[in-house]
Amino acid sequence: MSQQNIVIIGGSSGIGLATARQLLSEGHKVTIAGRSSARLEEAEKSLTGEIHTLRLDAVNEEELQEAFSCIGSFDHLVLALGSSKGAGPFPSVLLADVRAGFEEKFYAHFATAQAAIPYLRKNGSLTFVSAVTAHAAMPGTAGIGAANAAVAALVPTLASELRPLRVNGVSPGVIDTPWWDFLSEEDKSTAFNEYAGSTPVGRVGNSDDIAEVIRFLITNTFVTGQTIICDGGLKLGQG
Repeated sequence: MSQQNIVIIGGSSGIGLATARQLLSEGHKVTIAGRSSARLEEAEKSLTGEIHTLRLDAVNEEELQEAFSCIGSFDHLVLALGSSKGAGPFPSVLLADVRAGFEEKFYAHFATAQAAIPYLRKNGSLTFVSAVTAHAAMPGTAGIGAANAAVAALVPTLASELRPLRVNGVSPGVIDTPWWDFLSEEDKSTAFNEYAGSTPVGRVGNSDDIAEVIRFLITNTFVTGQTIICDGGLKLGQG
């Protein structure tokens, strides 16, 4: 694939940053966007190649319009926006947290994709990153899982509506990223060991595992309307 212009929203850490690193290593031009200027600056220092950064709040429609106007025409959009809001036992999870989770996850993905369409090449691609909670019956994930399921539901509809633009998705399982930093190191280690023990591959994932799937969806021009569950088989033991 010749040099492509790729925009990664949520690209300052975790899966988005790993994706940027892989794509830059192949000679592509990459723009990473996120809410934190400090994290973007740190991410930029860790990358080599034609990298650009853009501070952006993906739930702010005016900022989105201005951002894509500045970027101009580009080839591929990756939406790797995360949210930890809305997790917890169904009887006690706060509705306000579920709403916040939808705002940070579903609405941010929806609004960003919508704002990008006028600038995204029609023979390019759009890739959504949701999570395995959209597909697996995991107790305590009703709220966060619903937000991820809403993101995953966009994939086949937009693949049909926006053709020939290719629209795909990735649903990661348990991945060792900063998303888990709300836990102490001890609690995170315990949680990861438990998940690894219930996963056929015997480990939790890393950011490069998911970045490789995203790269595949960007480069394979015969795949559209698909969401790839990349969870090490975790879903097999759920529900």
